[in-house]
Amino acid sequence: MKSLCLLQLVCLAGCIASRSREWAHHGAPIFADLTVHEMKAVRAYLHGIPEMGLTNARSRALNKNSILLMELHLPKKHEALRALDRGHAKPPRQARVIIQFGNQAEPNITEYIVSPLPSPTSHQVKTFKGAKPVTFESRPITVVEYDHINDILNKITTKAHKLLFETTGGFSYTNCSNRCLTFSDIAPRGLDPGERRTWIMLQKFVEGYFIHPIGFEVLINHQDLDPEKWTVEKVWYNSVYFDSVEELVEKYESGEVEKLKLPDHSDDDFYSTYIPRGQINTPTDIHGPKLVEPQGHRYHIDRNFVEYAGWSFAYRVRSSAGLQVFDLRFNGERIAYEISLQEAIAFYAGDTPAAMQTKYIDAGWAMGTSTFELAPGIDCPEIATFIDLYHYFDTDKPVHHKNALCIFEMTMAMPLRRHFNSDFQGGYNFFGGLENTVLVLRTTSTVYNYDYIWDFLFYPNGVVEVKVSATGYIHATFFTPNGLHYGSKVYNYVLGNLHTHLIHYKVDLDIDGRENSFETLDLKFVNFTNPWSPKHFIVQSKLHRTEHRTERSAAFRFGKKFPRYVHFYNPNKKNKWGHQKGYRIQFNSHAHSVLPRGWREEIGISWSRYPLAVTRHKDSEATSSSIYTQNDPWEPAVSFEDYIRNNEDIVNQDLVAWVTVGFLHVPHSEDIPNTATPGNAVGFFLRPFNFFNEDPSVASKSTVIVRPDQDGKPKIQRWTPEVIGHCVTDKPFFYNGTYAGV
Repeated sequence: MKSLCLLQLVCLAGCIASRSREWAHHGAPIFADLTVHEMKAVRAYLHGIPEMGLTNARSRALNKNSILLMELHLPKKHEALRALDRGHAKPPRQARVIIQFGNQAEPNITEYIVSPLPSPTSHQVKTFKGAKPVTFESRPITVVEYDHINDILNKITTKAHKLLFETTGGFSYTNCSNRCLTFSDIAPRGLDPGERRTWIMLQKFVEGYFIHPIGFEVLINHQDLDPEKWTVEKVWYNSVYFDSVEELVEKYESGEVEKLKLPDHSDDDFYSTYIPRGQINTPTDIHGPKLVEPQGHRYHIDRNFVEYAGWSFAYRVRSSAGLQVFDLRFNGERIAYEISLQEAIAFYAGDTPAAMQTKYIDAGWAMGTSTFELAPGIDCPEIATFIDLYHYFDTDKPVHHKNALCIFEMTMAMPLRRHFNSDFQGGYNFFGGLENTVLVLRTTSTVYNYDYIWDFLFYPNGVVEVKVSATGYIHATFFTPNGLHYGSKVYNYVLGNLHTHLIHYKVDLDIDGRENSFETLDLKFVNFTNPWSPKHFIVQSKLHRTEHRTERSAAFRFGKKFPRYVHFYNPNKKNKWGHQKGYRIQFNSHAHSVLPRGWREEIGISWSRYPLAVTRHKDSEATSSSIYTQNDPWEPAVSFEDYIRNNEDIVNQDLVAWVTVGFLHVPHSEDIPNTATPGNAVGFFLRPFNFFNEDPSVASKSTVIVRPDQDGKPKIQRWTPEVIGHCVTDKPFFYNGTYAGV
């Protein structure tokens, strides 16, 4: 009878797990990015509404009505969970669409939710929490606006042609061949809401032009929708400010301005390129180690649904912000509803006007759309599964990004765990070890000079690592002696400006259900009489738990002591040993505040005050930033501080952790040609804390146990094939790098 009951329990558990997997697979398309067909259908629908008066985004006029961005609009969480947890019908797919209405008396930005997909028939206005308006000046810059900026730069540089030509040793902005100048633009675009004026610095247009500034910067006011009315407000040359280009040229010709002469640029001056130079002892006629899969993939992908070693999740790459994971489960039990990249900022300091104005807020550049092609063997192993992405931003048709996301399993070249059990007589009782392999979900964002590598890593012991690695070119400005207060001289006339990177994530934890609580764990010293030697005392550490009952209590400020353990748990669910099932967040970060609290631009990034803040889930608090913050950080459409201002109860609630990680970067000569990834990776771990009854990786069949037999000979016990074999691709390296409309 006991055996029969046990068998029934095993069967029941199997049925529940099977049903859970089926529902997770069924619901994954809820989170899938818009398809090409859906994007085209939404565009056709909106262009078919006469009163909107939409025209092509790439038409030359700025005073037009056009679509700026289109991406998936997520359903309300409770609607999604009905499909994910009970197998109900999936909620209708919807698109979020941003439209620029420039062809009217009061230009504005309006967002719409268009549905149902794939054949839309309705639209409604989408607003942010508190119905905050979006000013027209806060819109991201577009290709057409850049075209007009290029036009005014042609006029500016034509006036200053002789000065630029002599300064650079033969480079010019117009009528150039292989000795051209280019520009980088700085944001935010002004000092107050409603402004649209941008500092622009000129650089030599060579490979790695970001680190070739020439010492010429200009402030252009481009607020008016008629480019003919744009003006030059300031010019900076060789550490001196001028009110106009004409003033600079006149004083340059008369000798009132100290003339600047950069070192002659030759073909040998390629410090910004990747061309090898210097000495290395590694043989170049053989390849280094390669990652192989002797028997093929051990993971399964079905569209945006991924399964691996107990893990399952859905993913998307949000065009405005980037990589996101949904419905994260281990052995069918949900750990998180959403883990998503929200924002990345890099705030700079410097001596030139462009340097001191640079405060990049990368979602404002549609960071998620800058997911360009990944190179096999470099960005991802050759064995990876490469996946195409499609974006609709500042375009008239969807843009196809080939091989822009990859998924692969890799070895960590480090055991997950191991033990050598010595007999202390020259032998051993046993050796046990388990290799550590992880599944990696990866994409990149190249936001102009910087490249961010975004990773989710899934370990076989129920641990998730969320990581960003920074590389690419530093944002460099023209060297001045005073600039050494703000960075390092990295080449002739080149200053690498200090800056702080901060990355913000949303972590919507559902620890075996939506009803979760939050506590922190620290240590306190205790001093008590030794019970077995009363003349002595024992001093030792004791666990000190603090339950955080409100949002304000769970908002930890930078500069304050941060608790050792931050623990999210389900107060209603316990493991076999009576502990409440939980997960903790473990930081790998060196982040700190970038501006004083409440300082002008800091208002737009109020999330950066906190390494960790915990709030109750609300569909109206879906993101911590917006695509508009870059160009209006002073009165942001999304204010994270509003999320915790009401100080709601967070005990036994649906909780969201908002995590800030980052690092200070003081550039140095080794950042030439550009920044390398070692030491420039930050992130956090989600680690089970009494969620399981034991380490779930004991289920792995990759374990190896060695015991001596009676004769002392090793007896090997394993559950995988004895001979591994080897294989390496015979395909040569290939990389295309193009992306185009479809």
